[in-house]
This record gives sequence, C-alpha cells and structure tokens, in this order.
Amino acid sequence: MAKASVLIVPGLGNSGPDHWQSWLQQRHPSFTRVEQADWDAPVLEDWVRSLEEAVAAAAAKVVLVAHSLGCMTVAHWAVRRGSSVGNVAALLVAPPDVESAEHTPPEVHGFAPVPTDPLPFRAVVLASRNDPYARIERSCAFAVGWGADFIDGGDLAHINTAGGYGPWPDGERLILDLLRAVDGGA
Repeated sequence: MAKASVLIVPGLGNSGPDHWQSWLQQRHPSFTRVEQADWDAPVLEDWVRSLEEAVAAAAAKVVLVAHSLGCMTVAHWAVRRGSSVGNVAALLVAPPDVESAEHTPPEVHGFAPVPTDPLPFRAVVLASRNDPYARIERSCAFAVGWGADFIDGGDLAHINTAGGYGPWPDGERLILDLLRAVDGGA
C-alpha cells in the first residue's frame, strides 16, 4: 500500500520559520509545502492551480494540512474537483471568514464566497474561540457545510506564530491520525 503524501497549505503571507506548519516540516522532512507565486496578494485561481499541481505531483493518497487562507484554497479546489479528488483527507486550521470586511483584510476577499458544498473527502476543521479572523460560529458553519468534523480548540487566537504556535504537538497528532486513516490504518 502506497504511503500518503502530506502537503502543507499555508495562508496569506506564507508560514514563517517559527510557524507550526514550518515546525512540522522540520520534524517531517517528507512533508511538502504548496508554494504560491505571490503570498501577499493572493489570487484564488492561481492558488487553486498551485494546489492542483502539488496534488497531481504527490502520491495517490494525500493529507492536506491547511492554515487560514489555505483552508479556503482547499475548499475551492475540492468543490471544483468534485468526486474526482481521489484519496484525500484534510486538516483545516483557523479558516478565515473571507466574506467579512470586519474580520479579514481586503487581500483575502477574492476567495469569497465561501464554498458551502460538502468536501468529497474526510476533513477536520479546528477553530479558535478568539480568532480575530472568524467567529467560532462561522468556523463551525464552514465545517457543517463542508461535512467536516469540527474541533472547538478553545482560546487559541489565530493558531499562528503571533498566537504562540510554533511547536504544536496537538496539531501534529491530528495530522498523524489523518495520515494513518488515509494509509488504511497502517
């Protein structure tokens, strides 16, 4: 049975060297970051295309580890691919409310509207009660629409470096659980 690939899908501005996604890559050198041409001026079509290319280049089984705007990239990609998405699972951490001018910067509004169709694979949404980029109720609604499991992480801010998340062993455990599930319990 082929081992799954893990693709790290950062959000706006990329994930710096102290971010939990970068910490994961250092701990697991086989994890691959999905690169974007412009991290600071995101264009939905470009970001979705970069994700599609990374998935196509990966093994037949994929675990996506998305943060912030990366979550919206995954949702848009999945809805466009539909049932042809393949053997995928995703951890979607701190999805931003890209439809809210109150909660998110204008650079991300091009990712609206938020897809509301169920994702064609197993997904887990983990959100924070005090995330400045999305109210917890909104994050839960994303999970419901996407048919994803929802984890209320408590007060974790935006689950990024500014919120104190460099090393994040709890997140790593969730990813390894998804990896085992995609690999068939191996």
